[in-house]
Amino acid sequence: MSPLPDGYRLVDVPESRKDEFLEVDRLAFAFDSNAETDALVPITFTWDRTQAVEDPEGRLAAVHASYAHTMPVPGGTIACSGLTWVGARPDERRRGLLTAMIDSHFARSLDRGEPISALFAAEHAIYGRYGYGSAADDVRVKIARGAALRDTPGSADLTIRLATVDVAQHSELVDTLHRAAGAGRPGWTTRDSEAWRIRMLVDPPAWREGGEPLRIATVHDPAGAVRGYALFRRKENWSETGPAGTVKVREAAAVDAAATHRLWSFLLDLDLMATIESPMLPVDDALLHLLVDARAVTPRVSDNVWVRLLDLPVALAGRRYAAPVDVVLDVTDARLPANAGRWRLTTGDRLDDGTYPAEVSRTEDEADLRLDVRELGAAYLGGRSLVAQGRAGLVTEQTPGALHAAAVAFGWPVAPVCTYVW
Repeated sequence: MSPLPDGYRLVDVPESRKDEFLEVDRLAFAFDSNAETDALVPITFTWDRTQAVEDPEGRLAAVHASYAHTMPVPGGTIACSGLTWVGARPDERRRGLLTAMIDSHFARSLDRGEPISALFAAEHAIYGRYGYGSAADDVRVKIARGAALRDTPGSADLTIRLATVDVAQHSELVDTLHRAAGAGRPGWTTRDSEAWRIRMLVDPPAWREGGEPLRIATVHDPAGAVRGYALFRRKENWSETGPAGTVKVREAAAVDAAATHRLWSFLLDLDLMATIESPMLPVDDALLHLLVDARAVTPRVSDNVWVRLLDLPVALAGRRYAAPVDVVLDVTDARLPANAGRWRLTTGDRLDDGTYPAEVSRTEDEADLRLDVRELGAAYLGGRSLVAQGRAGLVTEQTPGALHAAAVAFGWPVAPVCTYVW
């Protein structure tokens, strides 16, 4: 465990210190709130997973928490400690508080049997030095109203219903469809607490930025079953040439191609609007394939979820592989020495779904690949190529052909993404 400055100590944070905890968060991220917003927006972490650094006078100097996630990974799921709410007071920076909190987070996660940790990085440069690898990207697009979509069979048979979001009415529907739409996609973390399901639908006036209340559009088949939804709001605007409003989509999900086509056909044709702004989408999202003129959109690609392997053999054996492979990995890990050294990853017989399970064990055999745990984390969800990392000098091939074989095995045909920031 990294040492703290004299007089500083790590402490658990009970709910009775909620106001102190939130004050550090507001100071760290330079924002304010109000009573109306605080009353509507639930705190999504639990206090038994919340910790802080206390200064010699008993003041909270830095804070963090974590979520007990079940992370979808290639071919299955794995217990994941989702690091969140990490921040330090501006007058307590550069004192090693973050490093001490990270070390504590790793130890506590391992004690709970969570072999990986994941996070969204407020700043890209911070978490790589702790062994987190950028494991997925997302894309947001701005699309002009009226953009044409390619025809999709069955779309014309579906209908749209529009309503103002109501938490009690729509929470279960949104959660059920979100789970169904993301089935089989690595990183697609579900909202497994009531607080999170509420958080996705609340609509404080302070969040609207002059737009309308949050709306929900649902896609229905002829039997009335719901096949997709979009949470969105419109903001009125006028230019010299006419209406120039904006549709901002908070989240969109659909269970099949027809529902996706019908949903976006509706969003792209709302009266008085000029621009539609998408939420975070996977880089292989169906919408990007349906656009007739993909060049007409303005895309912005950003890093999505970051992954840190805490218990390397359990984590690597906890996912499936896209091809057979037998490879010895020589791994460095500056923060968790138990992960360092040589590991043999060997896949077993092909399963009915076409994937391969694997066993991971210590070995004295010569290494085929040398890499840091950060690069393994980046490749873990199947969205980063080990070959690409090798070409950047981040993975060293010791046995000819081993890098290509490992890259194919670690890869996955569905791009990883998480659709909300925790």
